Amino acid sequence: MGVYRKNAGAVVFNKDKKILLCRRLSSTVNELWQFPQGGIDDGETPAEAAARELEEETGITSVKRLMSLDKPIRYNFPEDVVEKFKTMGRDAVGQDQYWSLFYFYGDDSEIDFAKDEVEFNAYEWVSEDEPVKRAWHPKIESYKTAMEAFIPIIKEYEI
Repeated sequence: MGVYRKNAGAVVFNKDKKILLCRRLSSTVNELWQFPQGGIDDGETPAEAAARELEEETGITSVKRLMSLDKPIRYNFPEDVVEKFKTMGRDAVGQDQYWSLFYFYGDDSEIDFAKDEVEFNAYEWVSEDEPVKRAWHPKIESYKTAMEAFIPIIKEYEI
């Protein structure tokens, strides 16, 4: 039995109450859109990791964290991803995703995919139903749970 990798995800919305989705650089045939996310380092809280990953992957720092979910949402990787992790020396069979919600008060010119290791090549500000529609199939339930928790906060947030 493998382990579940601890992962922090950042759901970001702007003044128009649109939600940030980013297209993975590795998506060639099927466009893979997702939220900024990544592993949680030792000594880091999930919220700290989400903010760090957001900055590393998008350059975004002009954010205010509004809330984080208390418990992770677990999902399993398909077998090809499990095998890919094995070749990297990792025994991950899935991820425990910890979600945080951020309000972005900056300007889109802040978005810079070349800030660190480039993972994305495009972004869109989308309506509340798009993230789940575009989620990679293993992550659909995780995205659904996060969006169900965050959409009411986004809708009620006073800008």
